Amino acid sequence: MRRIAYTLPLAVGLAASSAMAADLTAKAIEAPPPAPSPWDVAITAGLMTDYYFRGVTQSAHKPSAEAGFETRYDFASDWQAYAGLSGESIDFPNRAAAEIDFYGGIRPTFDKLALDFGAWYYYYPAGQCFNTSALCSGFGGGPAIAATLPNGNVVKANESFYEVYAEATYTVNENLSVGLQEWYSPSVLNSGAAGWYSVGNMTLTAPTAWFADGFGAYVSGDGGYWKLGTTDAFYAVPGFPAGIPYTSYWNWDTGLGFTWKSFTLDLRYYGSNLSKADCNAFTSDHTATGVATSAINPAPLPGSNWCGAAYIAKLSFETNLGGGK
Repeated sequence: MRRIAYTLPLAVGLAASSAMAADLTAKAIEAPPPAPSPWDVAITAGLMTDYYFRGVTQSAHKPSAEAGFETRYDFASDWQAYAGLSGESIDFPNRAAAEIDFYGGIRPTFDKLALDFGAWYYYYPAGQCFNTSALCSGFGGGPAIAATLPNGNVVKANESFYEVYAEATYTVNENLSVGLQEWYSPSVLNSGAAGWYSVGNMTLTAPTAWFADGFGAYVSGDGGYWKLGTTDAFYAVPGFPAGIPYTSYWNWDTGLGFTWKSFTLDLRYYGSNLSKADCNAFTSDHTATGVATSAINPAPLPGSNWCGAAYIAKLSFETNLGGGK
């Protein structure tokens, strides 16, 4: 009986030790959670009542749709590379089929300061040339369709161009951010005129405590100046036989937005200080009417309202397939 009494506690102890060892072994060989992928893809889509770009409509004051995606790679938590493709519906004087944007760059971050450096190519396929055969062949990128548009304007078949850019955004706190951007192109809209665009912006985001879960709101504004150069001879007018000096101009926008999960409704006012005459010279607006005279838009050329004030509503959607930034 004494022998049995001593053996039973020993057996129980051995069993407990074996169970503990098995548990430790299982925990030791359990695989760690996989590291998050450095890859991410953002998908966007939107509908807007008008498509404005730097104070100028790109859709002849008609509704426009857009869609795109952006592939991102994080070298580190504060160093990202990206490349994207997007498209917008437009209504251009040269009858281009759409705007297709190709872009890419890097986004380094230093605490509250986020930087962005890259290049952007605006591609407008299937355009047609309206001018003389000699100018269309020499500068316009395609054969002449007619001597001018019905309202007297001329436009190149190829208006595609590229820009390089640098952006800086500083997050003051969770509710306020401010930013600066610089964009440069050696030939805006393939006109031969260089363009340097400088813009500042500010966004004020409402505290999350003000809304139910998933909802948010913000107000924001932008103010920019586009310094433009002189075109090639395709756009020459009397007094400027080698090309017209585009009028540099200011543009601005301000508005508010409401967010819910992946959706944003943005309501915004846009404006610029371009006159109807200088706006027509810059855009070759095929819908322009009347007569509006300036040095670079002599009579009987029309005046354009494409650069005037506009109130625009936009509903957009954005999601990240990888859940990254």
